[in-house]
Amino acid sequence: MPRASNGTSYNLSGSANADTVILIHGLGANQCMWQDFLPELLKQYQVLTYDLYGHGESVAPPKTPSLKLFATQLKDLLTELGIYRCSIVGFSLGGMINRKFAMDYPDMVSGLVILNSPHEREPEEQKIIEERVAQTSAGGPAGTLETSMKRWFTPEFLVANSEVVKNMRSWILSNDPDTYTQCRIVLAHGVKELIRPCPPIDCPALVMTCENDSGSTPSMTYGIASEISGATAIVVPHLQHVGLMERSSEFLKPILAFLEEISE
Repeated sequence: MPRASNGTSYNLSGSANADTVILIHGLGANQCMWQDFLPELLKQYQVLTYDLYGHGESVAPPKTPSLKLFATQLKDLLTELGIYRCSIVGFSLGGMINRKFAMDYPDMVSGLVILNSPHEREPEEQKIIEERVAQTSAGGPAGTLETSMKRWFTPEFLVANSEVVKNMRSWILSNDPDTYTQCRIVLAHGVKELIRPCPPIDCPALVMTCENDSGSTPSMTYGIASEISGATAIVVPHLQHVGLMERSSEFLKPILAFLEEISE
């Protein structure tokens, strides 16, 4: 895959004359997690996928990871590629990054899709996420992997879809332990930058999560949507945190409808 001057590994596909959609993966994963989304999106859009700093084939973060650093990474990549207006789909940490990007570079964003992304937490929820940071710091990516897999996928999917599960395990374990811990700290504490922003995010938005996502709960999704004027919130039944890899069609249909609506 090509690599931008800032060390970001990326893939840009589709017609240059079409509207551009950016896909941002979550903590520990990489741009390959979007493979089931690409065939449908590429029928109508130019699509950019890329690896966050310290993930996949991108270089290590040039400084301590933060939402600002990741938003700047995307801004520099888009500028180099000559993309000045786009819709941004972000999953989990990616859904935090696209919100930060919309706050810092509002003129570049035509719409946001925020998937399974955290928001304001209750004290007990914050305690749990901080405990996971401590476990990651002590044991690296493997320290929380098994419990994470049970939170991310339904039990039946873990049994029946060994290839997807195998890929996710491989992606997580390939992360540098220190970088992974630092990015998990961003996931734990960076959300504070996104709560009730002033000025508020002012672009069309679709916010989605899954019914049984314990880290990015339905109440968080409704909270995010309530802070963006006109945003739509959807809760997908039954699935857990990485439901978009378990049942991509449940996400693709509303995403495509949203993108079509904002392009009219």
